[in-house]
Amino acid sequence: MNSYKSVLLGAALISVAVPAFAQDSDGETVTLGTVTVEGSRLNQTEAEIGSSVSIITGEEIETLGFDFALDAVASAPGVTINQNGSYGGAASVRIRGASTGQTLVLVDGVPVGDPSVTDGGFNFAYLDTADIERIEVLKGPQSTLWGSDAIGGVVSITTKRPDEGLGGSVFGEYGSFNTFRGGASLGSGNETGDFRLSASAITSDGISKADEANGNSEEDGYDSLTLSGKGGLNLPGNIRLDGTVLWNQADADFDSYVFGAQGSVGDGDESTENETLSGNLRLLVPLFGERLQNAFQVGYSDIERENFTNGASSYSAEGDRQIYRYQGTFTLNEMNKLAFGAEREETTADGLDASIDGLFGLYEVKPVEGLTLTGGLRMDEHDTFGSETTGRLAAAFQPTEQIVLRASWGQGFKAPSIFQSTYICTFCGLTEPNTDLKPETSEAYDIGLDWFSPDGRATASITWFDQETENMIDFDFSAGYANIAMVNSQGVELAGSFQATDWFGISANYAYIDAEDGNGNELSRLPEQSGDVTLSLDPDGPLSGAVLVRYNGEEANTDGTSLDGWTRVDLTASYDINESVELYGRIENLFDEDYQQILGYGTPGLSGSLGLRLRY
Repeated sequence: MNSYKSVLLGAALISVAVPAFAQDSDGETVTLGTVTVEGSRLNQTEAEIGSSVSIITGEEIETLGFDFALDAVASAPGVTINQNGSYGGAASVRIRGASTGQTLVLVDGVPVGDPSVTDGGFNFAYLDTADIERIEVLKGPQSTLWGSDAIGGVVSITTKRPDEGLGGSVFGEYGSFNTFRGGASLGSGNETGDFRLSASAITSDGISKADEANGNSEEDGYDSLTLSGKGGLNLPGNIRLDGTVLWNQADADFDSYVFGAQGSVGDGDESTENETLSGNLRLLVPLFGERLQNAFQVGYSDIERENFTNGASSYSAEGDRQIYRYQGTFTLNEMNKLAFGAEREETTADGLDASIDGLFGLYEVKPVEGLTLTGGLRMDEHDTFGSETTGRLAAAFQPTEQIVLRASWGQGFKAPSIFQSTYICTFCGLTEPNTDLKPETSEAYDIGLDWFSPDGRATASITWFDQETENMIDFDFSAGYANIAMVNSQGVELAGSFQATDWFGISANYAYIDAEDGNGNELSRLPEQSGDVTLSLDPDGPLSGAVLVRYNGEEANTDGTSLDGWTRVDLTASYDINESVELYGRIENLFDEDYQQILGYGTPGLSGSLGLRLRY
């Protein structure tokens, strides 16, 4: 462990180990449309940001029984997930057709993409939901806010905050495929500060990664352990020091390359061991009567992977990121707010280094009541690929309490990954990497309308978007990795909800995405149509439940064939034995739908689990 990692972990653990701390929340009920979007960098609400954003809360995650963040993110319209088999198979997230490497993933503000993989993307396979407070999905280019990699959008994950006073929880569940999952948390808060410690684990015999319907009967197991800590100290002058740390170790079996098999995958003795770590320290210093909020942050993420074939090591990789960030937010008056800052990111992958420096400025003005205009500019300097400037404009107008009109335009860029920029294709006859490689760039805009009924029982939202990405990096047999593609993506996202009675509600979302490359070919592994319908039941008494119907339309495979669309139905229910003890369970794939997310890879049939949760 290098000295930087040691210092960060030591400081973070100190910040989360101080007993008896304070609560950030004021306990007030948050009304629809007033939720603060942390990924906006201006602490704007949903009604002010102007961009399309989906927020998945911890309560929604628990109600719908999502064990993995991958399934929770999939509930946002316009988001597509792909996984090479359940229980540890490599998992990617795409926003509006952008590739997984063009989706920036943040955990408590720290980028966690793997610098050692081909495109630098984040593998969602191992991220448990037990410690997630909320997930924000910002759609469209967000490079002005977050720099490189945010070319298609941002998934910002916030871990759970401590509650006021001493409290905690313990849960355990058992389900199909001999799956055990459990965890515990402990936290406290007062005027001095706060802390929260948590642990969760899962072990499963799993299913065959290669589809069992193709004769693959070998079970591919999965084991994972996650530890996390979060806390802070409230210092004199309203200064605050806080920190987070998240560690995961996961082992997963997977299947082998088999020539001629469906998807070229079949039973085999393959496995992978993964260890991931992320954390940050942040110092918040208010000045000028708290009109100027200063945030100094240092963050770190590290991923180590090793694959085994027949028990012998066959491949290993390591990548890490170090983030240094300053942001100042100055509130001039009720109408004008300015955010500005500087960032430096240093990445390492298997002994190779890269760095990028950024300066950004954002300005929010409210010229008349109900109208919020936002503009931003960012300049980034990459140590290999030079400078890139991106801009962003957004407008949100709320003529009444029931309607929000919004529109945004933004640019994005993604510097080539360390792997792409250093890869030498020897079987192509090359002796050096492609020196002509350029960053990918994008430009997009969206227009939307949000409506809320006067009584708050009904909501509706519609968004139209158009995004064009240039200089897409892909593999080419004459140059290795090269800028050979252009992608255009446009479509519509719909969402709505209706609370029919005090105990029954329905919500739904739908996305239509028309995404093509420069030759007019539809993008592979991307359904043109997808959507969810959720029925929530919470009558008087101890019993509550939900029904989730998830639809994924037909999509193209990488070999030119098509993968059939599918519909899956899941049920969840909980029973409050008393104020502290809850019995809960879920049934997944109720009608035993036979489907694939990626050609050749299987998914679980009818399955379920039963658990018990204790809160104290």
